[in-house]
Amino acid sequence: MVSKDLESKIRELVNNAENELTEQFDKAEEICQYNSEKVLEAFQKNRVTEADFGSTTGYGYGDIGREKIEKVFADVLKAEDCIVRGQFISGTHALTVALFAFLRPGDTMLSINGKPYDTLDEVIGIAENPSSLKSFGVQYEQIDLIDDDFDYDQIVNRLKQSKIKLIEIQRSKGYALRKSISLEKVERVIKKIREVDNDVIIMIDNCYCEFVGKREPLEVGADVIVGSLIKNLGGGIAPNGAYIAGREDLVELAAERLTVPGEGRGVGPTLGINRSLLQGLFLAPSVVKASVKTAILTSKVMEELGYKVEPRYSEERVDIVQTIEFNDREKLIKYCQGIQAGSPIDSDSLPEPCDTPGYLDQIIMASGSFTQGSSIELSCDGPLRAPFVGFQQGALTYEYGKLGLIKAILEVKGEI
Repeated sequence: MVSKDLESKIRELVNNAENELTEQFDKAEEICQYNSEKVLEAFQKNRVTEADFGSTTGYGYGDIGREKIEKVFADVLKAEDCIVRGQFISGTHALTVALFAFLRPGDTMLSINGKPYDTLDEVIGIAENPSSLKSFGVQYEQIDLIDDDFDYDQIVNRLKQSKIKLIEIQRSKGYALRKSISLEKVERVIKKIREVDNDVIIMIDNCYCEFVGKREPLEVGADVIVGSLIKNLGGGIAPNGAYIAGREDLVELAAERLTVPGEGRGVGPTLGINRSLLQGLFLAPSVVKASVKTAILTSKVMEELGYKVEPRYSEERVDIVQTIEFNDREKLIKYCQGIQAGSPIDSDSLPEPCDTPGYLDQIIMASGSFTQGSSIELSCDGPLRAPFVGFQQGALTYEYGKLGLIKAILEVKGEI
C-alpha cells in the first residue's frame, strides 16, 4: 500500500515538471492544429458523407466507403494512391505484404538503419523461417547507422556496386537503442540515393511517426510508406488495420499481394469498420498530440528521477515513443506493471515477462487498452535484456497519460 505522503510527493513532482514544459507543449499544439486542418480539408475535398459509413460483406464488391477512405488517406499523406484495409493484421503484416509485393527472387533489399524491428526477422530471413523472403531467393543486406545518422558514404558506395531493388528505412527505433530518425535526415539520405540510383524503391516504415510533425515521408521523396491503424492514424478508434501509401504502381502491386492478382483492391469487405476508420483519422491529430505531450512529461519527470531517457524532453520529437533506461530487470517490470495499473482496461491484471511470437527475447508488455495491442493508447513494453529499457508510447488524452505516469512511478517508488 502506497503512503499518502509518497503519492503527494510524486504528484507534486509531476505537476512541477508540467509547469516547466510550456514551450514544448505549445509546439505540440501548433503541430496538431496544422495536421487537423490537413485532415479536415481531405474529408471535405472528398465529400465524405454518412453513406460512406456503410458496410460490405463477402467479396466486398462496390464498397464506396472503402474507396472514399483510401482517397482521404492518400490526400492526408500526399500519396498518389493508398490502400487502407482491416485485412491487415498489423503494421508488420502490411510491411510484409509490401516486401513480398515489390521483391522477386534474385532481388536484394537493403536496410540503411541497421536491423529492422524484431518482428521482421523471420519475414526477411535474418532468423530462419521456411516462408521468409530469404527462402524465396531474396537477398538481404544492411548498413548500420553512425552516431544516429545514416552512413551516407557507405550507402552511395553500395549502390554503385550492384543493383539494389529496395531500400527500407525504419524511422522509429523499435527495440534498438538509438534515436528515431528525423524527416530531415530521411530527406537528406533520399537526395543522396537519387544522385546514384533513380529506380531503387525507397520504402519507409512510418509506424509511430504520423502527425508527430507537419510533413510525411512521401513529401521528401519516398516512394512508399507503411503504417498501422492501431497506432497514430487510427486515433484510438480504428479496431484494426494498416495502410500502404505512395506511388500508384506500387500500391497496386501491394493490393494484389494482399488479395489476389487480377482482383487487387477491388475486393475486401469492410465488415462495418468504415465509420471507425474515418472517425479515428479525424481524431488522430489530437490523439497524437496527447501521446506526444505524455511522452514529453514522462521524459522530464523520469530524467529528474535520475534515469537515462531518449529523447530528452527538450529535443525534437520524431515519434510517440519514449524510452526509459532502468538498468534493472525488476524496475522495468515494476514500471510496466504501474502503467497497467493506470489503465482503464484490465487494471487489476499483472503483466509478467513471457515468450512472445516474433521476438527472440522474453517481452514484458503493459497495455490496458480498448483495442488489443494498440500502442496509440498508453502502453509500455520492452525486451528482458540489458540495459532493460522500457518503451512507452501512446495516450488517448494527455490527462489519462499523466495519471498513468503517476501510477507507474508509484510502482518503482523505491527510487524516489
